[in-house]
Amino acid sequence: MSHPARPGLPSAVSRARWLLMGLFALTGIIFSSWLARIPSVRDLLDLSTGELGLMLLIGSLGALLTVTFAGVVVQRFGSRTSLLLSTAVLAVGYVLMGVGPTVGSVPLLGVGIFLNGVAIALGNVPLNVESARIERAMGRTVIPQFHAAFSIGAVTGSAIGALASHFDVSVALQFSLVAAVAVAWRLGSLRGAVLDDAPGDRPRPIGIPVAAGVAQVPAGRRRRIASALDSWREPRTLLIGVVVMAAALSEGSANDWLSLAVVDGFAEPEAVGAAMLGVFVGAMTLVRLLGTRLIDRFGRVVVLRASGSVALVGLVLFGFAPTLPLAGAGVVLWGFGAALAVPIGIAAASDDPLRAAGRVAVVSSFASVASIAAPPLLGIAAAATGARHALVLITVAMVASVLLAHRVAPESPDGIEPRVEPSDAVSDDLALDRVSRHVVRRPRVRRRRPVRVP
Repeated sequence: MSHPARPGLPSAVSRARWLLMGLFALTGIIFSSWLARIPSVRDLLDLSTGELGLMLLIGSLGALLTVTFAGVVVQRFGSRTSLLLSTAVLAVGYVLMGVGPTVGSVPLLGVGIFLNGVAIALGNVPLNVESARIERAMGRTVIPQFHAAFSIGAVTGSAIGALASHFDVSVALQFSLVAAVAVAWRLGSLRGAVLDDAPGDRPRPIGIPVAAGVAQVPAGRRRRIASALDSWREPRTLLIGVVVMAAALSEGSANDWLSLAVVDGFAEPEAVGAAMLGVFVGAMTLVRLLGTRLIDRFGRVVVLRASGSVALVGLVLFGFAPTLPLAGAGVVLWGFGAALAVPIGIAAASDDPLRAAGRVAVVSSFASVASIAAPPLLGIAAAATGARHALVLITVAMVASVLLAHRVAPESPDGIEPRVEPSDAVSDDLALDRVSRHVVRRPRVRRRRPVRVP
C-alpha cells in the first residue's frame, strides 16, 4: 500500500530551510554583538583581566551544564518547545548582561552571562537537529550552509557592536534591543522553521540500510526509542565528539587569539590583527557556502581528512612564516580547513533521526569543553612562547581529527558511505512501499469457497 503524496511538502521544506538559516544567522548576531562590547562592560565595572576571564568562564559553564540535558529536552518535548524555552531564557539573560554593568552590579552580569550560555546551548541542539532533518528531506548536503549563516550573523553582530560603541549607545539599550529583536525573530520563524513532517522522517523497515533512500523517523511522532543519555555510551558518538572538539578548538582559538597573535608576532597595529581575523572568517564562510558539493561528491570522510590536512598546513605556515603576507596565506588555509569539520560532525551525529537529539547534545558538549579549556591553556602557552607559536599547538587536535575521520561515515550495515540522491515525497513513499514488500511478511488470507446451493 503506497502512501499518498503530499505535493505541498517540498515548498514547506524550502521555506523551513531559509527560516532556519535566518535563525542560525540570528544566533551569530546574538553571540557577537555581546562580545564586541566586552571592553565597555569591563570599563563600566572596572574589571581586571582575570575577573573578566572568570565572567566569560561562567557563560561557558552554563552552556556545558545545559548541553548535557538539552538532548533529553529536545527528545522529550521537541525542537519547537526547546527553542521557545531557549528564547525565554535568552531574553532575561541578555537584558541582565546590559543592566548589570549599567548599575555597577557584577553579580547581575554574572547571572546574565550564565543564562546567556544556558540559552545558547539549549537553542543550538534543536537548531542542529532541524538542520539535519532538512538535509535529509532535500537529499543533498546543506548543513554547512547553516553554519555559514551563523558566520555571516557573527560578522553582522560585530558590526552592530562596533556601531553602538562608536555612537555611544549604552550596553543596556543595545542588549535590550537585541533581545527584543531576537524574541520577535524567533517567534515569527518557529512555525515554519520546525517541520512537523518531511521526506526523510518516515520509518524504514527493519533490516533495510539507510542507503536505500528510505527514512527512519516516524512521521509526526516523537517515539522515544532510547534515552538521550544513552548516547554517552556509544563509542562512535564519543569519537565524533573528539572530531567536533578539535574543530571547535581550531575555530575558537582563531576567534580568541588570532588578532593578538598578528599584533604581537609581527608588531602590527590592532587594525591589521582585526583584518586578519576577518580574512579567517571570510575564508571559512566561503567554503561553508560552496563546499557542500565536495561532501556530496567525495563523502564526509575524504572531505574531513582533507580539511584537517589543509588546516594543519595553514597553522604551521602561520606559526613559522617569516613575513606577514606568508602568514596571511596560512590564515586562509587555516580558515578553509576549519570550515566543514563541525557541520560534518553534526551531520554524522544526526544519521539516526531517533537518536539525533542525544547525539548532537553529546558532540556539542565536546565543543563546550574546548571553548572552556582552550583560552586558559593557550594563554599559558602564549606567556611562554608567544601567541603565534602557541597556536601551533592546535595541530595536535588536527592530527587527531584526521586519524578519526573514518568515524563520520554514515551509519550503514556494510560500513560503506552511501551517496545521497535527491528525492521527493512521492519517491520516498514508493521506495518505502517497495522495500516493505520484501521485509514485512503479510499474513495469507484464505478465501472461502462459495457455497453452492443445490
